[in-house]
Amino acid sequence: MSDPRPLQISGFTFVRNAIKYDYPIVEAVESILPLCDEVVVAVGRSDDDTLGLVRSIGSPKVRIVETVWDDSLREGGRVLAIETDKALRAISPGADWAVYIQGDEVLHEDGIPALRAAMERWRDDRRVDGLLLDYRHFYGSYDYVAAALKWYRREVRVVRNDPAIYSYRDAQGFRRRPDEKLRVKRVDAFVHHYGWVKQPSAMQGKQASFNKYWHDDAWMKAHVPDVSEYAYEGKEPLRRFEGTHPAVMRRRVAAMNWRFTGDPAAVPLRTKDRLKLAVEGFTGWRPGEFKNYVLV
Repeated sequence: MSDPRPLQISGFTFVRNAIKYDYPIVEAVESILPLCDEVVVAVGRSDDDTLGLVRSIGSPKVRIVETVWDDSLREGGRVLAIETDKALRAISPGADWAVYIQGDEVLHEDGIPALRAAMERWRDDRRVDGLLLDYRHFYGSYDYVAAALKWYRREVRVVRNDPAIYSYRDAQGFRRRPDEKLRVKRVDAFVHHYGWVKQPSAMQGKQASFNKYWHDDAWMKAHVPDVSEYAYEGKEPLRRFEGTHPAVMRRRVAAMNWRFTGDPAAVPLRTKDRLKLAVEGFTGWRPGEFKNYVLV
């Protein structure tokens, strides 16, 4: 028998130093607000007015949880998962589903009807732990997406409100205790990842800050140059983006104030990636793809 109650959906995210490192956290939250009855934002103590920025969203649906990051955690990005779990545990206990959005991700509104329909359809089927969304990873500017296969093409961004589900590793995805991959359904919805589209000085600042949550000082000294601006050009195979950005991103896209001379021909795909894409074209299977989930 299906649940007669109206579907209840919570959103959750975490953020710190959003102004300093140019995170589109306002757009991230606004992109899921139409889908959610509430959105919990775990705002870490920051070096800027991130708290005021989140408050400026001005929606009664937004609920802020103030947190303090453990900067001593410098392995595997674990602190990001801890902050994700703080937000997830703060959602309404009556929520059926929880929609996760990171501070540099924006849900395209075209996918909202399909997401809502999927949550309605699978609410009473306990075999389904979450929903899998497609990704576009933008690089350098809003006109190009990264083409290399190291960028994940799908990830779980809706999970059942279940205390056994937790943020996994560096908060890219989720698992069920003790260590089970979630069983998920794929939904025709896109998340745009803008973590690599920032003013170059903000991008360099982010590199110097966030890599500390994965690496020690020796690695940082060897791999993160002491420069004022990040140099995007010549590092990634690119593909020109021909689609539309989410409506909440249009003002930010129009305000881009740095020059990016991206060229899709400048960095070719590696031979290994071309072979994998050829196999995928014939079989639908991408060799070597990491999947932190089980499709059901």
